[in-house]
Amino acid sequence: MSQFQFQTVKNIISGLGTVQELKTILLEHSYSKVLLVTDAGMITHQLHQPILDIFSSTCTAYAVYADVQADPPEHVVLNAVEFAKQHQVDAIIGFGGGSSLDVAKVIAVLADPKQTQSIQDIYGVNNTKAQRLPLILIPTTAGTGSEVTPISIVTTGETTKTGIVSPVLYADTAILDATFTQSLPAQITAATGIDAMVHAIEAYTSKIKKNFYSDVLAKQALKLLNKNLKYVLQDGQNLEARQNMLLGSMLAGQAFANAPVGAVHALAYPLGGHFHLSHGHTNALVLVEVLKFNAPEAKQYYAELMQWLDPYSQGSTDGLCDLFIDHMQRHLDQSGLTLKLSQLGVKEHQLEMLARDAMLQTRLLQNNPKDMTEQDALAIYQAIF
Repeated sequence: MSQFQFQTVKNIISGLGTVQELKTILLEHSYSKVLLVTDAGMITHQLHQPILDIFSSTCTAYAVYADVQADPPEHVVLNAVEFAKQHQVDAIIGFGGGSSLDVAKVIAVLADPKQTQSIQDIYGVNNTKAQRLPLILIPTTAGTGSEVTPISIVTTGETTKTGIVSPVLYADTAILDATFTQSLPAQITAATGIDAMVHAIEAYTSKIKKNFYSDVLAKQALKLLNKNLKYVLQDGQNLEARQNMLLGSMLAGQAFANAPVGAVHALAYPLGGHFHLSHGHTNALVLVEVLKFNAPEAKQYYAELMQWLDPYSQGSTDGLCDLFIDHMQRHLDQSGLTLKLSQLGVKEHQLEMLARDAMLQTRLLQNNPKDMTEQDALAIYQAIF
């Protein structure tokens, strides 16, 4: 077995109603003032109320920052950091989808009074050197796995996204409570669920850091997601399936945090940047064509995943690989998501631009099992146009 290093969040609490464990954490630490980081939708639908009730019951002073946007622009992140400084908070709670959790991570770093780095200093891999404020993350979607990753994605231009990747961004505690996910619309449930599947698949085929531990997590994640996605799409109130999806998303997050994702994400990012499509949706759009592209190099892995999902599946490696790709296509077909770029406002002449932008995602493309050129990327966009 080859050498590897595995890192993750030190404390994970999972189960229906486990948000109440936040009481214990707050009472143990006696923070002077906590910042709840979320978005306007959480406030509108009062999903944050159980957390406010916990603040009241523990006599915890708090402030709420609720201006997080999807694919958070840098100026929003910096506004959030300034808000945290003005309120002199000494702990951060991220509550919401991946964007809220990502912003919470950056606030925890840059709002620390001991911090001397700027946001420009910490972009990239392992550039975050300082300590941070205590950080608790509570996801409300089963998709990004951001609650257990050391990654924050910031929109740094009109169409470009930049990653902050550092072990400093690992939260102190992640709380997985599916009662917060049961009101998600079917389309968001589908997109985030497929996003989590992509994390598991790309971690399992990651070129550089694939390892025994991440493989175990990726396979278990994919099995949970594969089994439960149809149930949550049929019945959004199925809390057992919702909790299983949340757990699968978290396991996939742990896997790709240590064995990073590849070309699916690299091709998805330009679509999100230029056309403001959700991250899960863009991953779904390119998934199957990237699987087909990778098959010559990754067919053994795809065959293994097919047999893991269906132990009764039989055939050659090539045959099982094809079965796996067909299986993922069925998930897409049943998702209710629009799967053609031409139906999402993309023009054919823009495909070359997308391919050029995808090639800029070198941090991701280096992990892909098969080297990809700009022409390869263009062919994939053309196939889904």
